[in-house]
Amino acid sequence: MKNRKKVLVISMVILAVIIGITLYFERDTSQYLPYSDFYSYVEEGKVVSAKIGHDDVRFYLDGDQTEYSTDNPELDSFKEFLLLNRVKVVSEKGMDEFLVTVTDMIFNIIFFGIIIFGLYKLFGFWKNTFKVIRNNNTKFSDVAGMEDLKREMLQAVDILKHPKEYAAKGIRPINGIMLEGNPGNGKTLFARALAGEANVNFIATKATDFQSAIMSIGPAKIKSLFRKARANKPCIVFIDEFDGIGEKRNYSGTGIDKENNRIITAMLNEMDGFTREDGVMVIAATNNYKALDEALVRAGRFDKKYTVPYPDYKTRIELINIYTRKKRLSESVSIEQMATKFDGLSCSQIETILNEAAMVATSEGRGDITESDIIEAIKRICNVASAKEAKRR
Repeated sequence: MKNRKKVLVISMVILAVIIGITLYFERDTSQYLPYSDFYSYVEEGKVVSAKIGHDDVRFYLDGDQTEYSTDNPELDSFKEFLLLNRVKVVSEKGMDEFLVTVTDMIFNIIFFGIIIFGLYKLFGFWKNTFKVIRNNNTKFSDVAGMEDLKREMLQAVDILKHPKEYAAKGIRPINGIMLEGNPGNGKTLFARALAGEANVNFIATKATDFQSAIMSIGPAKIKSLFRKARANKPCIVFIDEFDGIGEKRNYSGTGIDKENNRIITAMLNEMDGFTREDGVMVIAATNNYKALDEALVRAGRFDKKYTVPYPDYKTRIELINIYTRKKRLSESVSIEQMATKFDGLSCSQIETILNEAAMVATSEGRGDITESDIIEAIKRICNVASAKEAKRR
């Protein structure tokens, strides 16, 4: 695509040069007459038409097919003189004027091309940002543990889907749910599974989706998000890494702090606004709940807060069964012993270790995962994690 654009630009430049040279060095076949004779012919009404050029004047006499030329007097009143004597006048642009015209044309094409491209990108951004997931195949069976949380969440979604029935009982919809806890324990997966289990539309976002080098774009994106959610209700909006946009406001900070304040204000307005409309619920996930602005997480905006912990023993067994559905464990491997070894690890770490163990087995030409493969995978993954943690410190 880039090569095509270069070829097109080069071709246009070459064409412009050829046209310019052709016009400039055009062969002269006209017959020269002194200006005094031309002047007399004009007064006598014998000149039918004239073309005023940069250096000369080309004209035709009545009943004569020969093209004549004479000197251009370069007077401001010259064209008026010809017109008053009923001569058809054409002003010929010189090479300088031609180049100026071509330059202006190229500039206008580039200028308006940039504007059109910018508008195209802008409308494309609003159209493609915040994709609505309609057919979500993720279910609670893909999420291990958290049974109490699953039950409460399903009730919240049932209120979302049937607001009028609950309103008759004096129960309003839950506006927002906050999931907090250490990274890698399935907050995002849980939100997606909730939408799939409840069979409602789902929009997944993260804090970086609202950050921009241009001021006020962040608040505009917030408005766009909720506008799309309302248009596709019932809908669950999931915002990951929520502390990235919901940090406590700093009113005396830099431009970045002020932009963050605008984003929070836009979020407050939208959450207060859509609570008056049924069918939209926000689920936010954060690793740092204490950093969030108090006004944003107060009751009425985020009605419920849940902590997603590291998986316990029973949950780890479920996770191993889920993550090994398409893997083959050796008969010598005990899932219960494996769950004990995985104590203190997050869901994502467990999944990564089992994937690494499968890679170790494959590299040695085996189809089943042995205990030695798992031990080797734990060494690799945990050593990498320890190195990253040490480097961070």
